[in-house]
Amino acid sequence: MKNMEGRLGEPMVSAASQGCVVMASGLGRRFGGNKLLALFRGKPLIQWALDITEGLFSRRVVVTRSREVAELCQRQEVPVVFHSLPFRSDTVRLGLEALGELPGCLFCPADQPLLSRETVEALALHAAREPEWIWRTAWQGQAGAPVLFPRWAFPELRSLPEGKGGGAVAARYPERVRLVPVSGPWELADVDRPEDLRRLEEWGRPEAGRQPEGTATPGDVPGSSL
Repeated sequence: MKNMEGRLGEPMVSAASQGCVVMASGLGRRFGGNKLLALFRGKPLIQWALDITEGLFSRRVVVTRSREVAELCQRQEVPVVFHSLPFRSDTVRLGLEALGELPGCLFCPADQPLLSRETVEALALHAAREPEWIWRTAWQGQAGAPVLFPRWAFPELRSLPEGKGGGAVAARYPERVRLVPVSGPWELADVDRPEDLRRLEEWGRPEAGRQPEGTATPGDVPGSSL
């Protein structure tokens, strides 16, 4: 995997041709309820993913097993696939089927509230300029999610083994992966339990400049929802 240092400046090409699947099918068993509706800084967790992906893609869809999440998205006129299938591989396949043929597709976890819009845009712009690569986020060389896959990977994504996510495809082709650095490890931290929300509240945005005691690093919570 090659690390692409720095951020993109003014885009030379449009990133709007890409698609985006918001992965929102988790049932929150470890959280003890529907974590995607839990409030973080005054907004439901799912809303953070909707806000950072808004307007950056030609097509976007939320794939969820939660009727409440589906209704929240529908109120905002965000396309939704509401389903009852059990596996992460189902979420990936359903998302791709809903979007149709595109040059690339970002799979964005719905439970990383400190993921920045700048990072999502950087992934989309890199993929638009160099569409042959798998583009994924990373902190200090450690890969995380979200990941943007090119069209050549779609057949394998549609036929993932039960329970596997897109990370299995990225792992199969390490020489075709490019890393986009994030601004800090907080961007890759996901939410599995109520204490994760509390820790992220303490951790805060990059300007906080510190990691609270006891907070996991991306090595512990690598944004593994993909």
